[in-house]
Amino acid sequence: MIRKYFILVLSLAFLATGLIGQSKVATTSAQFLKIEVGPRAAAMGNAFVAVADDATALYWNPAGITKIGYNSVSFNHKEWFAGISHDYGAAVINLPGIGSIGASLTSLSMGEMDVRTEMQPDGTGESFAAGDLAVSGSFARDLTDRFSIGFTGKFIRQQIWHMSANSMALDIGTLYKTQFHGMKIGMSISNFGPNMQLTGRDASFQYDPDQEATGNNDNINAFMETEKWPIPLIFRVGLAMDVINNPFLKVTTALDAVHPNDVDEYVNFGTEIVWNNFLALRGGIRHWGNSIFAGDSPVGNSGSLTFGAGINYDINRNLKVTVDYAYLDYGLLEKTQRVAISLSFR
Repeated sequence: MIRKYFILVLSLAFLATGLIGQSKVATTSAQFLKIEVGPRAAAMGNAFVAVADDATALYWNPAGITKIGYNSVSFNHKEWFAGISHDYGAAVINLPGIGSIGASLTSLSMGEMDVRTEMQPDGTGESFAAGDLAVSGSFARDLTDRFSIGFTGKFIRQQIWHMSANSMALDIGTLYKTQFHGMKIGMSISNFGPNMQLTGRDASFQYDPDQEATGNNDNINAFMETEKWPIPLIFRVGLAMDVINNPFLKVTTALDAVHPNDVDEYVNFGTEIVWNNFLALRGGIRHWGNSIFAGDSPVGNSGSLTFGAGINYDINRNLKVTVDYAYLDYGLLEKTQRVAISLSFR
């Protein structure tokens, strides 16, 4: 049975890789789907596909939600560039004997802006807004004590003024715990779905099919047809291992290789040090081998350093609160900070 699932997953991976190879750089819509979630993952350089043991696994690798052990909810917020806010909420429920289910909501929002035209550069008195939204539902199950698989279906929407674009997508993830010192191998394919196309009344106009003729109808209602663009397909494969694991100290290292369909491939590195299951310190290097966002980062044009910390507090035997923080340097762009609050309960 496991062999059949491996064959299925590998087939999907090769299919995704083939589709990625046919795409061009910077030609995808719904870019907000590429904004990674979770300060913990961000602080570890986004090397998280094989770690994936909290509610943010719904983004990184849905197979990982079977490893949480608790019911969990998480709320993440980050102030993105240019006054843009990125928010992510997730919930995971364990169903003994069945598997684990989860749901998440991703929102990218900004304040209203004035409508300006060539003739009215100071504004027309109108205002408009733009925003993105993704709503998803997931299911994951342990097929053996070492191998799990998960699926996520999501609805995607982008909107600006009176125009919008909608699409559906599928994520697939697997997680396998090896017998080599508990090392885990994770893999995920994210955002496998149809193209998106903006439509709406802002594309309408009145058309004169023959401007040289007289007496014809020169006010025919028409619509401009916008082009369809693919959504960002991402293939991730990673390794994670606890190099130290005792009741007082746990040190986890992780490595991810990432293959998107609109930028060059890159590698993420990360480490997490947890003392007494209370205080966590994290660090990593993100986008090694991809200079798109590196700019003048401390490690040059092929990666940027990440840092963060977290606190786990057991309120009682059945309830735990976690607060995580991350700091990321985007070089020529602004530095960003992220914070999340999570509750785990039985």
